[in-house]
Amino acid sequence: MGVQSNTTPKASPRVSTKKRSTTLQHLFDLDSKGNKIANNNIGSSSSSSNSEYEEILSAISFCTLVFSFTENECPTQQELKRHKLLQLLSFVKSNKNSVPVQVLSSLISMISANLFRPLPPPSNPFITADFPDDEDPMSAFSPVWPHLQLVYDILIRLVINNDPKVLREYIDNQFVINLLALFQSEDPRERDSLKNVYHRIYSRFTFYRAFMRKSMNDVFLHYVFETERHSGIRELLEIWGSIINGFTVPLKEEHKLFLMRVLIPFHKTKGMQAYHRQLAYCVSQFVQKEPVLGGIVVRGILRYWPVTNCQKEVLLIGELEELVENIDPDQYRKLALPLCNQITRCLNSWNSQVAERALYVWNNEQFVKMISVAMEEVFPVVVEGMEKNLKWHWSKSVRQLTENVKVMLEEMDPILYSKCLQEIELRESKAHQAEIKRKENWDRIEMAAAQHQYFQPPHFICV
Repeated sequence: MGVQSNTTPKASPRVSTKKRSTTLQHLFDLDSKGNKIANNNIGSSSSSSNSEYEEILSAISFCTLVFSFTENECPTQQELKRHKLLQLLSFVKSNKNSVPVQVLSSLISMISANLFRPLPPPSNPFITADFPDDEDPMSAFSPVWPHLQLVYDILIRLVINNDPKVLREYIDNQFVINLLALFQSEDPRERDSLKNVYHRIYSRFTFYRAFMRKSMNDVFLHYVFETERHSGIRELLEIWGSIINGFTVPLKEEHKLFLMRVLIPFHKTKGMQAYHRQLAYCVSQFVQKEPVLGGIVVRGILRYWPVTNCQKEVLLIGELEELVENIDPDQYRKLALPLCNQITRCLNSWNSQVAERALYVWNNEQFVKMISVAMEEVFPVVVEGMEKNLKWHWSKSVRQLTENVKVMLEEMDPILYSKCLQEIELRESKAHQAEIKRKENWDRIEMAAAQHQYFQPPHFICV
């Protein structure tokens, strides 16, 4: 029994030591297995991201193939490209500021391959101004628009979501020039998308602004002074309207030169009706920011006044009326006489629309206020035009409007109006006397010639 009791305590320490060592080893094993599992998870996530990028790069590579939507092409391939473009658009929307460099480079290359293409020749090679208002004379819808629309959406999403400093390596000066050349497209849907993309680039890429303004100015000057044909003038002027709205006062000399050398000469072009609303907005923005420029603008418009285009005359009369409301009052006396000379010529026009539009200007309180500053200079011209309309104009409505304006002018200064009438009668009587005297002189010359037989027929000798 004593032996058994002695042997039992000797065996117990061995068993406890063995259990402790097994437990520590087990913990080490568990830790090593956990590290392996974590490493496997990281590897699987990286491999999944790599597979996703490989799929995106494959889609980009397929979308680089450009279709012309002709009968020889496979519609299934065209629809497949459209689905892949939608996939790329979803990828760009979901990855804000996290598009990898290799994907970004391939995306810009794909966009360039689809957008920067030779445009078809103009569908209407003849420039004409005979079209209704708000109608584009140069419109032709492109068959490749289902693909181009998605490409433009991808580009604008890239510009909005990514840092301009990162995109600067891919969207460079040449890329911007190529975009500007696409404004020649006759598809209004493409020009509208171009306008949004180009304006986004201007607003975000501040280091390109001076270059982009100069590039647009070159297009404008080439249009005004050389070709007078460009499909995207309206959209480019809309971009400029937003740019001018952001100018600070006082205006820089560069911007004033743009007004005088580019915007004012725009009023002389044949197709001005197509973009007059955008042009008038740009000009009015300048005058609102610095009313002193109103005199330069008014004189410039009068210098380029059309001779035979009645539609342009109606538009320009409305533009002058809007400008008068923003002109510096100190310039009223200088501008009253030249402005009233042109308005009077318009109200004497045989075109009833031009005459009526010129007569409606007298309903503008600011215009009447400008006239009242220089009444002694302006009234002789205006009164003569009114009396001429009442006597000779063929349109009954024009004569009725003229009568209403005459009543208003007589109420403004009845003494000056009657004095102007007397001067008109005196001039007419002098002209009549001069005509009678001229006729008498010609009668005397004819009588003297008859007495000297200057009118005898010549004698001929027949052989």
